[in-house]
Amino acid sequence: MADIDSGGKSIVEAAQNYEVLEIINRGLAYAIIVAGFLSVVFIFVGGISFILSGGQEDKIKSAVSTIRYAIIGLVITILAVVIVGTVGKAMGLDIIKYINFGDIIDTITSITSDTGSPRSLD
Repeated sequence: MADIDSGGKSIVEAAQNYEVLEIINRGLAYAIIVAGFLSVVFIFVGGISFILSGGQEDKIKSAVSTIRYAIIGLVITILAVVIVGTVGKAMGLDIIKYINFGDIIDTITSITSDTGSPRSLD
């Protein structure tokens, strides 16, 4: 199996360092974060579509429905955080501690940082 550029560990070795509940917690947390981020992105896309519609009725309806569904998605994402947090605490999972923007930025920075070894494009 090929090594992934994460300190020379393969994905299997990296996964073995976590418990199953830890992997589930992190997966749910990142899924909620991605859903919230995509909702915000689609609100902006709908807004830009609305601005660029030029007064055409069908484009305005499409842009408004994009914004509407993105807002519904954002509300569902926020409700999911509350529901998953409540159910998680009842089951002994602490999912909310992983939904921290600073920790996510640190993780992304550690993944994308250069380890000092030059990379070639070959």
